[in-house]
Order: sequence, then structure tokens, then C-alpha cells
Amino acid sequence: MDELTSASRAAEHAARDSYGRLLALLATSTNDLAAAEDALADAFEQAVRTWPERGVPANPDAWLLTVARNRLRDLWKSAGFQRTVALDTALDVTAPAADPEAIPDRRLELMLVCAHPAIDSTVHTPLMLNTVLGCTAEQIGRAFSMPATTMATRLVRAKRRIKAAGIPFRIPDRGDLPDRMTAVLEAVYGVHVIDWGTTGPQERPLPTEAVHLAEVLTTLVPADPEAHGLAALIQLSTARSAARLDERGRFVPLADQDPASWDRSLIDRAHRHLRAAHARGQLGRFQLEAAIQAVHCARTATAPTDWESLLGLHRVLQEIAPSRGGAVALAAVSAEVHGPAAGLALLTDPGRFQPAWVTRAHLLAKLGRAAEAVSAYDTAISLTHDHAEREHLRRRRAPMT
Repeated sequence: MDELTSASRAAEHAARDSYGRLLALLATSTNDLAAAEDALADAFEQAVRTWPERGVPANPDAWLLTVARNRLRDLWKSAGFQRTVALDTALDVTAPAADPEAIPDRRLELMLVCAHPAIDSTVHTPLMLNTVLGCTAEQIGRAFSMPATTMATRLVRAKRRIKAAGIPFRIPDRGDLPDRMTAVLEAVYGVHVIDWGTTGPQERPLPTEAVHLAEVLTTLVPADPEAHGLAALIQLSTARSAARLDERGRFVPLADQDPASWDRSLIDRAHRHLRAAHARGQLGRFQLEAAIQAVHCARTATAPTDWESLLGLHRVLQEIAPSRGGAVALAAVSAEVHGPAAGLALLTDPGRFQPAWVTRAHLLAKLGRAAEAVSAYDTAISLTHDHAEREHLRRRRAPMT
């Protein structure tokens, strides 16, 4: 049982931490994303089947890559499959490498392929989230307010389009980068948002991935202020991630978190990126969102939150990059400055947007409108997928029933 458990955990760890990196290496070597996905799936299936008996290899990533590439070779040799692009043998891994980091990371190439102009722009970001960052169609559909089946169909079509159009798997020319970088930035931000919506034990340690990829983007396009803004935004948010749950696993809202528990090294790194972005003199959405997070992170035991500054930043953000989330945040901050009635007046159409119902319930409770607050909390709870946050909302609702 111990060997089975150890092998299962090793396979889960590789799937969680290395799937995107291995898929990108396979796909950029073959120019066939669907075949690479199938081969890697076969490799993981073999791992689950053989590792409990033979033991976990010293380098699971290299083992998986070797099995997957052998699977691709078998496919190419089959009578029913014809290839026109030769395997790049320089990238072949035929034996476990001594150092896991010896396997190159080709995710950026694959992300830029997913943002190729030959692919429908509406699926650029979802395709990156799915293929490179390992998010499921259900997770992505939820983030884009779309049924999982619809999202899955769009992803399959996009992958077929990559093969049919013969899109090259490489870093494009510098002149092509700006048009694709917006989608890449959105994808890295999207994976951060998907993770941020889940507290407690997580299926994938995506904060690390988002932080890493955002940093890589700043080296790829160091003159892009929004790349630095995104890196700062993710780092500032991630710096507070450990404080989101208390010792009993209960959700802790930002206002109740202890600033001493935040990761100051990540906050310092974020400020360096903000300074680099500011030096470019081109204001953008991610820079503004990072600046908002920086104001929140400036709170200490003796220095309260600067709500006036936050209100100004949120207003500018809604002017240059309006969004449902931004509108709800503006309402919440307006309530802090001008009172709950002023904030509630800005929440005109919550729809099925969970943060809007949470904010509405909170403001109604502050105004003493208990029955309406309970109803709003009920709706918010029904729209909440995270267990810890759902229990927190129930505790907030309880005194009014």
C-alpha cells in the first residue's frame, strides 16, 4: 500500500507541476498539439500502472517525456499516420536526466502559438489556460461564464485549427509579439484568478505557476509596462494567500487579515515591478489593479487602509478597463468612503455574478435591511463554489435569520 500511495502521489505531483511544461515540449517538437496531448495522457496512464510495481523513477518528468515521445514515434510509424515534419532530435530525451531542470521549458512558445491570428481571438486565452496551464474546460467555462460543454467544443476546434493551419511552434518575430502579448497576459492573469477562487487544499499550486510565468514575461518583453504590472498584481495577491484561511481552515476576508502574516518579500518584488512599469509612462489595466493591491498591502497594525486613494484608483480603472468585477469593487470602496447607501446604489444589476451578491448582502446588512440581506446572502451562497468562502457567508447570514 505504501508503494502504491507513493507512486500515486508522484504521478499526481507530476501531473500538477509538470503537465504544461511537458506538453509544451512535446508540442513544440512535433507541431501537433492533439497528438502531444494523447501521447502525454498515455504516459501518465503507464506511470499509474507501472510505478507501483517498478518504483518511481529518479526523474519522473524525464520518464514521462520519454514514454510520451516513444508513443509518438509508434504513432508516426503506423500505417494510418503520415508525418511531414521530422522530429527535432536535439530535444529528444531517451533516458532520465540527472537534473529535472535539464528539461527545457517551452510553455511560452506554446502560449504564443495559442495566440496566433489564425485562431479565433475569443479562444486565445481559454486555449492557453487549457493546454499550457492545465485548467479544465469546467474551470475555464466558469471563469468566462460559459457552459463547460460549450467551452470544451471551442477548445477542440481551436486545437484542430492549429494543426490544419500549420502554425509554427516558435517564438514569433519581435514585431508580432505585441499583438499576441495581450492574450498571453490575460491567460496568466486568468490562471491566477481561477486559483484565487479556491481556498483550502488545491488541485494545482497555480499561484507558483502564475508568479513564475509573469516573471518570465517581464524578461521576454522588459519594455512592456503591463507585463510588469501583471507580475506586480499577481505577487501582491499571492503575498496574502496564506492569510486567507485561519488555523481552523475558515475563510478570512482581507479586512480581517493580519498584515504581519503577508509575504513581505513578494510585496517588495511587486513594488520593483511597479516602479519599472511607472518608468514607462504608459498606464494600463494591470498596473492599476496592482496599484490597488499595493494600497491594500500598505495597511499595517497602525496605518489603516487609504480608502480615498482606492476610490480614485477604482474610478480610473473603470474608465479605462470597465468590468463587472471592477464595478463591484468600485461599489464596495464607495461604500467605505460615502456610506453603504452610496455603494448599494452602484450595484444596479447583480445578475448571476457572485461577488455582486456578496457585496449587496454586506451593504444591505449594514443598512439594517435584514430580510433583503438574508435573501442576497442566499443567492451569493448558491453561486459560491469554494467551501471555505461558502461557510463564511453562512456565518455572516446566521445572525439575521
